[in-house]
Amino acid sequence: MKKQLFALLFALVPFTAMAAGGGASLPHSMEPDLHDKASLQNGMKLFVNYCMGCHSLEHQRFSRAAEDLNIPQDLVEENLIFSSGLRFNDQMHIAMGSDDAEGWFGAPPPDLTLEARLRGTDWIYSYLLTFYRDPSRPNGVNNEVFPSVGMPNVLEPLQGVQEHVCAETDRQVEGAELDPLTGKYQSCDVLQVTQPGAMEPDEFEDAVYDLTNFLAYVGEPSKLHAQALGPKVLIFIVIFGVLAYLLKREYWRDIH
Repeated sequence: MKKQLFALLFALVPFTAMAAGGGASLPHSMEPDLHDKASLQNGMKLFVNYCMGCHSLEHQRFSRAAEDLNIPQDLVEENLIFSSGLRFNDQMHIAMGSDDAEGWFGAPPPDLTLEARLRGTDWIYSYLLTFYRDPSRPNGVNNEVFPSVGMPNVLEPLQGVQEHVCAETDRQVEGAELDPLTGKYQSCDVLQVTQPGAMEPDEFEDAVYDLTNFLAYVGEPSKLHAQALGPKVLIFIVIFGVLAYLLKREYWRDIH
C-alpha cells in the first residue's frame, strides 16, 4: 500500500510543478471590472466589429448580453447583428464555415466564449497588444505572446503598424543593457508603433482593455448576478439567524 501511494505521489510531481511554475511572464496585465457597463458595452461593440467575422461566442446570446449590459434591443439589432440569419435571442454564431476557415487560416478560429477562463485576461490583453510586423509570416505579422500565430492583426487599423525598434524601456528584456545615467534599459527589441492608426497608443490600450473585459464577462456572465445577489443572501442569513436564536431561546426558556 505504501509503495502504491509513493508511486502515485511520484507520478503527480511533474503536474504539480507545472501548475506551480506557470508559464512565461506576460508583458501586460489588467484587472477586469464587470461593473463598468460602459467598458463592457464598448468591448462588445469592438468584438462584434473586429473579431466576430472569425470568432464566435456560441454559449452567449445577444439578448443575454443586452440585458446584463443595459443595451436596448433596438440598438443591438441595428448595430451589433449584421447577419440576416441571426435574431436578437440567438447565440452569437458566425457565418464563416469551418471548412472555409481551415482553408484560409490553416485551422478554424476557436470559439472565444471561455477564452478568458482558459488563458486568463492578462494573456488576452498582452496578446492583443503585442502584434508586430514580420514580413516572413504569411499574414505579415507575428506576436510576442503567441509566436508564429496564424491570426492577422485585425486591430491594426486602430493601433497602427507596430515594429521592433531600438529604444529605451523601463522593463528588463533579454539582451537589454542598463544605462547607469538614465536608469533605463537600452534594447533593440522594443515594440513601438511606427505607422499610427486611428487611435493614440493610450486610447488603443483602453480599447483593448474594454475588449478583454467583455471576454471576461462572457466567460462567466452569471458572476454579475451572483455578486448582486450575494449581499441579499447574507442579509437574509443574518436575519434568519437572529430569529432562529430568539425562537430557540423562547422555546427553551421554561426548560432551563
